[in-house]
Amino acid sequence: MKLYPIETGNFKLDGGAMFGVVPKTLWSRTNPADNNNMIDMAARCLLIENGDRLTLIDNGMGNKQSEKFFGYYYQWGDDNLDDSLKKAGFHRDDITDVFLTHLHFDHCGGSIQWNKDRTGYEPAFKNAKFWSNPKHWKWATEPNRREKASFLKENILPMQESGQLHFVKHPEKDFAEANELDFGIFFANGHTEKQMIPHIQYKGKTLVFMADLLPTAGHLPLPYVMGYDTRPLLTLDEKERFLNTAADKGYYLFLEHDAHNQIITVKHTEKGVRLDQSFTFNEIFN
Repeated sequence: MKLYPIETGNFKLDGGAMFGVVPKTLWSRTNPADNNNMIDMAARCLLIENGDRLTLIDNGMGNKQSEKFFGYYYQWGDDNLDDSLKKAGFHRDDITDVFLTHLHFDHCGGSIQWNKDRTGYEPAFKNAKFWSNPKHWKWATEPNRREKASFLKENILPMQESGQLHFVKHPEKDFAEANELDFGIFFANGHTEKQMIPHIQYKGKTLVFMADLLPTAGHLPLPYVMGYDTRPLLTLDEKERFLNTAADKGYYLFLEHDAHNQIITVKHTEKGVRLDQSFTFNEIFN
């Protein structure tokens, strides 16, 4: 097995929305805001090469939305999916599986692209299976009013229409052991219904793809919960349980949205679980 971080592009989001009820005087210490109260965000994905299988976890916003749409997110930097895949030695047609932690547009938008004559949509990974789970799929295709703006039908329905959609079964417990996708999955429900958090065993370490359970290192304190979360009190419980386990077992946390920290470890302190060390991917695995 070999892993590759895939940078699909950076953007900005409102700091208040990203930290919910926490005052700016506190969250701005770790995530400084610009004059518009916007903080730096990444859309960092992960590619897993394992034998004949090439699995991409999440894929960013994509590029098919309107200029007005992207104008809300202040994209910055030169990173994009295709260049990042090329740097790793691959093309999107090489991808065999696209695993989607959840179906918010900044995690799955790159799954679908315009067709050649721009009359409709088609999968951006023509040779891949797209992986979700039944309960989250239902949640995303019959969205509540709170999340409707994040579940864009043009990002989601073409996966099913193409025949490339597959489902991971949800176990009786909230953790599924490694299956055909080669990694375990923690199912978390605070941010959205049945968000999937991959646990990957790699070079003697457990690397956890954090998605929106822990967007940035600045979100480590338990009350630092995004305003986007549908069940913030449940997020508190899920974070506490997960972070205690991560500190106990020495997990390496791969941060999808932290523009300045790729991977972190955590430790127990008198104030709760806090940041231990921050690494680049290459510092640990190359």
